[in-house]
Amino acid sequence: MPGRQNPTLRQRRLGAELRKMREQAGLSGSQLARMLGVSGPQVTQMENGRTSVNVDRLQSFAAACKCLNPPLIEALEAVIRDRSKGWWEEYRGTVPDGVLENAEFEKTARGLTLWLLTHMPGPCQTLAYASAVFGRVFPPLPQHELETRTAFRMQRKAELHRNPKPLTCFIYESVLWTRFGGTPVLKEQLASLLKDSELPWMTIRVVPFDIDTFPGPAENLSYAFGAVPELDTVERESSQGPEYLDAISELTSYRALFERTEASALSEDDTRTLIRKIARNL
Repeated sequence: MPGRQNPTLRQRRLGAELRKMREQAGLSGSQLARMLGVSGPQVTQMENGRTSVNVDRLQSFAAACKCLNPPLIEALEAVIRDRSKGWWEEYRGTVPDGVLENAEFEKTARGLTLWLLTHMPGPCQTLAYASAVFGRVFPPLPQHELETRTAFRMQRKAELHRNPKPLTCFIYESVLWTRFGGTPVLKEQLASLLKDSELPWMTIRVVPFDIDTFPGPAENLSYAFGAVPELDTVERESSQGPEYLDAISELTSYRALFERTEASALSEDDTRTLIRKIARNL
């Protein structure tokens, strides 16, 4: 059976966890293949997310690798059993796959922590602000693509507001001054951000200019909490599209970065005070 041409983010992550199991067991792909009674290329296809893995195969894989982590196995079984299609599939072919993966990443997380250096958090963006952000892409997007991406961004926001989950946003102060779309658009966006900051599931905290040192990384980040800590994921934004990180060492490093950022951020009340002050001074 030919493998999948374009495995989803979730399918790739399942495969990555299988690879980690094998590597932690000190087994080569060919050794594991013999233990499972399959070919070496089949193991590779499973680890790349290009071949379906059912619950029985997962359990055999884990047993062969002597993986003694029941919570992780149960969480992976839940991933396999969840065959629901995401709302974003209706946009496939009209927006880049990386944009679709942003929505899948957001949907499958138990909670999210964001670090924003260049623009407002996606779940907080107004229609005019989102359109202005996409309008800054170079070379410029054709009008129909600009409208489609803006509509997609707004649907992501609506889906998250319909099915909320814990969301913490750390925003560098420069974001509050950056006038995507001009002053009126930014003023509307700041007013909307203040309203969002009162939502019970959303925490918004600003990292101000006047701290002793710059606390965070130099790119926008999203940290998604999985069903178990091993399934946490970091999304690192770049001009080439999102990059997803899941190695234990990377997760540990980014958790420490977010702790340092949290220590530098204003309280929620002080954040609202600063946002109001900036809005008045625009």
